[in-house]
Amino acid sequence: MAYTISRVSPSDQRSLRQVDALLEQEGIQRDGNLDYVAAMYDEDYRVIATGSCFGNTLRCFAVSREHQGEGLLNQVITHLIEVQHERGNYQLFLYTKVNSAKFFGDLGFYEIARVDGTLVFMENRKDGFASYLKRLAKTKTEGKSAALVMNANPFTLGHQYLAETAAAACDTLHLFVVSEDASLVPFAVRKKLIQEGTAHLPNVVLHDSGPYIISSATFPSYFLKDEAAVIEGHARLDLEIFKKIAAALNVTARFVGEEPTSQVTGLYNQIMEIELPKAGIECRVIPRKAVDGQVISASTVRKALQEGDMETFRRLVPPTTAAWFESPEAAPVLERIRGAGNVVHY
Repeated sequence: MAYTISRVSPSDQRSLRQVDALLEQEGIQRDGNLDYVAAMYDEDYRVIATGSCFGNTLRCFAVSREHQGEGLLNQVITHLIEVQHERGNYQLFLYTKVNSAKFFGDLGFYEIARVDGTLVFMENRKDGFASYLKRLAKTKTEGKSAALVMNANPFTLGHQYLAETAAAACDTLHLFVVSEDASLVPFAVRKKLIQEGTAHLPNVVLHDSGPYIISSATFPSYFLKDEAAVIEGHARLDLEIFKKIAAALNVTARFVGEEPTSQVTGLYNQIMEIELPKAGIECRVIPRKAVDGQVISASTVRKALQEGDMETFRRLVPPTTAAWFESPEAAPVLERIRGAGNVVHY
């Protein structure tokens, strides 16, 4: 029997309801972060299988119970891979439940890391993660090495203080810049501002996080029960990957900034403080730097930019960040920030 596969339009409520019902059978809900939903239809135009994409990740798979064993999922995945290739995405990732990992392994996906009982993170390149670790290992040094992961949206005096504190406590500081472009300030700009703002620290080595240090935008929330479970799942998977990165670089400490205002990062830090020492990695939470009694946050800086309050902005960022935002080059980024609804993230 030949079934048809096509994209489900966001306005096709009938098909989306059927997609949701199929996913529900698998105990998952449709992810909020999807940019392509595919459905396979039978001859009566009923949805009998589904799968979706977000960026270069594949997610939200389900097949109707009456049609299991017919190889429909293979066809859905083949369709999604073709869609990704048309977009120019050849390095693909997927998240799946532990009990489905073998199935995806047979389709040419390779495990990067897993959180037992919850999920497995996979990619379609046999040596993708191994090559990334090999590249990192070339920057391995003698003495004490530590790590710091930073989004810096944008780079503030708080980020600079965190980098200075971490760099002073080790021989080499491996600073990972979150590469994913899900922030108001683009990756290329964030990296440039971090580079300029840490240029006075000779023992800092900058790295792109690549697709392996996972961001909240690409992390799937669809098969975890509630927000706390999502944050915990994200943190545990991120830490499994980070342990492998730490081993490649001989990193024995990770520095993180204290997050008094963010529930998400606060919980994330708590999990790190428990889990990293079990792997022989010290976790050091650095109290936030304050200006005039107020802790510095990138959210406050974005709000000042949005409101055109350049006086507050200049007080909270290094001269290098201020100079860039006051240059003609910053115009499109400033426009994005001013046009954004809520620039404060919790």
